[in-house]
Amino acid sequence: MSGTILVTGAAGQLGQLVVHHLIESYKVAPASIIAATRNPEKLAGLAAKGVVIRKADFDDAAGLEAAFAGVDRLLIISTDALDTPGKRLTQHKAAVAAAAKAKVKHITYTSMPAPDNSLVTFAPDHLGTENAIKESGIPYAIVRDAWYHDNYLHGMPHNLQTGKWFTSAGDGKISTISRDDCALAIASVLAAGTTGIYTLTGKQSLTSKEIAAIVTEATGKPLDVVSVTDEQLGQGIRGAGLPGFVADMLVSADANIRAGKFDIVTDDFTKLTGKEPQSLKDYFIANKAALTA
Repeated sequence: MSGTILVTGAAGQLGQLVVHHLIESYKVAPASIIAATRNPEKLAGLAAKGVVIRKADFDDAAGLEAAFAGVDRLLIISTDALDTPGKRLTQHKAAVAAAAKAKVKHITYTSMPAPDNSLVTFAPDHLGTENAIKESGIPYAIVRDAWYHDNYLHGMPHNLQTGKWFTSAGDGKISTISRDDCALAIASVLAAGTTGIYTLTGKQSLTSKEIAAIVTEATGKPLDVVSVTDEQLGQGIRGAGLPGFVADMLVSADANIRAGKFDIVTDDFTKLTGKEPQSLKDYFIANKAALTA
């Protein structure tokens, strides 16, 4: 399809990968891509490739409408405003309203699996945004990204140093997928103007003990899973110096796994890309240095 594609959050990790795959994997002309961010100076590298750069601040509704002018297909990447309850949903609704005013022809949004049946603290942000997009009347694709393989790179190195992984997920299972694979699938949706709701997951769901065994296999380091309560987990995360909202989010994610609400496996990634998603084992092997740092 021809037309202009705008990617919000283009300086972020997912946004950078989406723009990369639009150009490299789907051969979209850089001049047809608009990379938008609060800090345009961070995108000098993309500008040098011929990508159009615009400023887009989700706290500036009027500015968003100007940023979205002349855009055919818009990608709204969910913002990182998680520290203030309700702020992220307000930002997303402002973006949807601006898209409607700018007469954007298609919206793609990055959501999460089953936001209408979730214990995760930020699920209402995603559900509210999905509903706002549906109510806008603009054709849309909602791409629900499962938990990233990449998220394990935050806590797992410390777990491997101590040999213990404290979790309240119990025997619950989760299917994860790499951020790069999500970006590839999102880019395919943008390049083709695909509509519908897609949930991007890996090929299998795994328990914490199964994940720990894969980590050990990939790194050669032993890792014992230690089951704790949600309260104990939250206290431990806060004790490590992380903010309360981060602790609450991580505890809610473990509770969601324990309740079976992340035990979702689809072939939507393959439907969209024609490829198989990278397995968690292959991801861990590829990132062994980061895990054992």
